[in-house]
Amino acid sequence: MEINTQAPLVSRKEVFIQASPDKVWEIQTNINAWKDWQPGINRSQLDGALTVGALFRWTSGGFAVTSMLQEVEPRRRIAWTGNAFGSKARHIWMFKPQGDGTLVTTEESMEGWLIVLLKPLMPKFLEQSLDVWMSSLKTKGEGKANN
Repeated sequence: MEINTQAPLVSRKEVFIQASPDKVWEIQTNINAWKDWQPGINRSQLDGALTVGALFRWTSGGFAVTSMLQEVEPRRRIAWTGNAFGSKARHIWMFKPQGDGTLVTTEESMEGWLIVLLKPLMPKFLEQSLDVWMSSLKTKGEGKANN
């Protein structure tokens, strides 16, 4: 799966986390625990095992999102699509061992009529959302405060 580079909102972020790929993978893919370390997520529930085709439901920023896992390559890559009121997203996470830690890269695209309407009002929405997610993942992975 790839993101839609022509979507109204597209972002790519990287962060180095001083933790093993195993640890970072475990944190990121434990969908049921997202609400415990992600400030913008109120609810998160994976239906079944972490496998391609599995659904998970979560609430972020007041929006109920239903997502489906599209790729699961343990400790290397996970990707999902998501639908919420008036929007569709494609989100990819990649994990690469680097020195004594993990380089995490994420890419996301968002489209739909709601995104087209909101983009002029919140042009940095996706950028800011991914910044918070990455910094929260780094904090949790490195065992710092708030985890």
